[in-house]
Amino acid sequence: MIKEIYTKMSKIRLIIGLGNPGAEYEQTRHNAGFWFIDQLSSKFKVSLSYVAKHQAIMGKFTYLGHDIFLVKPQTYMNLSGKTVISIMNFFKITSQELLVVHDELDFVPGVAKFKTGGGSGGHNGLNDIDRAIGKNYLRLRIGIGHPGDRNKVVDYVLKKANLADRLLIDEAQSKALNVIEMVFSDELNIAMKQLH
Repeated sequence: MIKEIYTKMSKIRLIIGLGNPGAEYEQTRHNAGFWFIDQLSSKFKVSLSYVAKHQAIMGKFTYLGHDIFLVKPQTYMNLSGKTVISIMNFFKITSQELLVVHDELDFVPGVAKFKTGGGSGGHNGLNDIDRAIGKNYLRLRIGIGHPGDRNKVVDYVLKKANLADRLLIDEAQSKALNVIEMVFSDELNIAMKQLH
């Protein structure tokens, strides 16, 4: 039922990719959301720049007559909600018009799936967004794998993925890019089926 509501209610106007700012984090697994924003900006020829008001690197493009913002929060992962609520309030964007892209421990590298609403799975960036705006928004979950021990998760997500995993992650993101225009065109259910 929730998925049907998303396809009928509103178009995506804001895409937030989660990650941590700074060169030391650039290639770490936790920055898979940033990687996807970079790929989107390349696909749609968007110039990204820092906007101090929202503490974010962002840009926008027009698709089927409406603006879509691409955003990489620069607040660090645990405070991602601060940027999200700032942009949503300023541009009058609803949670139903938001797509959050993030790394997903529960999926192996090579898997990417859309999800509407639900829990955060312990993801600190999602936790902060949930506190700021609630849980009723669309997510794109990019699989990064799990270290097998929850006590090793922090070190795992903050380390660079090995080459084999990174190639699989990039492949999954490419598949998501191939269906993203369906999401923009109110065809989320079709995009979900094709990606999954």
